[in-house]
Amino acid sequence: MSLNADPGPPALRLASTGTLTYGLPVGEVLGVSTLAGARLIGGRSGLDRVVQRLNVMEVPDVLAWVKPNELLLTTGYPLRNTPQSLDNLVADLDERGLAALAIKLGRYLDSLPAEMIAQADRRGFPLILLPNDVGFDDILNQVLTDILNRQAAVLARTEEVHRALVQIVLCGGGLQEVVDEVATLLDVAVVVLDGDQRVLAGSGPDEHIQAMRAFDVLSGRPGVCVNGEGDHLVVPVVAGGFDHGRIIAYSPAGTLREADLGILERAATVAALVVTKQQAVAAVESKYRADYLRDILSGRAGEDDRVIAHCAGFGWDLDRPVMVVVAELDGRTRPADGQNGQSAQSVQNGQSGQNGQAGEAARGGGRGADERVAQERLAAAWSTAVRRHDRGAAVASFAHEVVAVIGTADGDEAALSSGPVQAMLKEATAIFAEHLSAKRTFSTGISRTVSSPSALPEAYEQAVKAVRVGRQLHGDGARAHFDQLGVYRLLSLVSDPQELHAFVRETLGELAGDDEPELVDLRRTLQVLLETNLNVAETARRLHFHYNTLRYRIGKLERMLGPFTEDAHLRLNLTLALHVLRMRGI
Repeated sequence: MSLNADPGPPALRLASTGTLTYGLPVGEVLGVSTLAGARLIGGRSGLDRVVQRLNVMEVPDVLAWVKPNELLLTTGYPLRNTPQSLDNLVADLDERGLAALAIKLGRYLDSLPAEMIAQADRRGFPLILLPNDVGFDDILNQVLTDILNRQAAVLARTEEVHRALVQIVLCGGGLQEVVDEVATLLDVAVVVLDGDQRVLAGSGPDEHIQAMRAFDVLSGRPGVCVNGEGDHLVVPVVAGGFDHGRIIAYSPAGTLREADLGILERAATVAALVVTKQQAVAAVESKYRADYLRDILSGRAGEDDRVIAHCAGFGWDLDRPVMVVVAELDGRTRPADGQNGQSAQSVQNGQSGQNGQAGEAARGGGRGADERVAQERLAAAWSTAVRRHDRGAAVASFAHEVVAVIGTADGDEAALSSGPVQAMLKEATAIFAEHLSAKRTFSTGISRTVSSPSALPEAYEQAVKAVRVGRQLHGDGARAHFDQLGVYRLLSLVSDPQELHAFVRETLGELAGDDEPELVDLRRTLQVLLETNLNVAETARRLHFHYNTLRYRIGKLERMLGPFTEDAHLRLNLTLALHVLRMRGI
């Protein structure tokens, strides 16, 4: 039977190789003039198989030379004496990815076995009978010409789209304009996702954008249509060896075509350029903002009026009561006071150079990629959280910490337990944990409220002190306000930890160790006694002791430590020693 049916759309190529090769479906090949008399005798369901090249089978070992997507032409000459091999020929060719087999009967083969035709139907492998009056050279010439014309047309359109996208960028357009153009050209929804599958730009119905965000595109093969129905294509956005995410085209109706993948690849290239440009601009702006905030915190930025006016250009509002918040990754050793390359005092003394580079190098030079990623995520988390609650806040990432200067009400010294600071803390913690695979935490310190930029250097030092002491008291993930530190602020000023250890040993004696449970229990009794100002009844109630038992313990403690119930100075020393024991990392 002659075949003049609608060949349908070109088949979707599932993976991009970087060298686009377009072909014709078998149905279209059968529509060329030289094959007007050809008959399809099997494998009708495979008419959408793509023909990208042609080959002629006239030698017995042709299977070693065939390639995927070939239309194989034969007169049956190599099969004339081995009719039993015809039953397996279709399976062998199909397993090698061939598009179709076209046979000319009459000269070497009179007919094809029924099993061969049945196998072609089962596998959807087109089996074609060629007319006797058509030469192979005519078929080769016309089909290859059509394939090349198709390739030229598709490539020309792809180049035209590429030029249009580049022109958008040259005229100042960004990622959103590129995505809008691609969505219009393909008549599908398009989205660009970053490495955390967050939407950088999207065009199309919201439900389609959310569907694309849910695709597992980062672990799959780039360019792959995941469910095999042609409903979406994925292409990586790569520049300078860095993977910036994925661009996805989505059509629930399955209207995507082979040529669309080429357009999407060109769009990915342009998107990579846009992302790289945006990152470069953001990096310069971020460094400039961080440098200026560092100048403010070191007291080198000038008069208050000048600082307020300059900050207004950044969108920072410092003409109001503010407090400084310092967030610092846990698990790293912070330099001691006087060695911190980013502290206001060291910057003021010139120890960190023009841009704090020496201090940052001392701290960050040995950090690996994971540490840098964690610092970037911490900065991004705080920037997002602060912007949502206080758009006039100043936020900058230094090599060792993230610093935010946020507005607060006058006298709001309870900011750690309530108000906007607590909301920012919770949100920043959630964002940081969500976008970081490794288990990392950060500690936070909060300063007192100040009313002018000139007071910010002192506030910054307070926040830094709160981070350090808060972590010593509470461990990783500490949240501390400067006014909550109390006597621990003074203890933290002792630069030599050995002095503190010696003081604890001299004051508490045997009670300084943790090896014997009985002595640890006695130390707990001493601590509660001092906390209750030697109120024996209250101490007995807290510790669930009988009154006489507690009196016995007090006598034992005084034999070990001295008459602390009568000596106020001794009680002070004991209290300080117990406070030192509570401080971690000394």
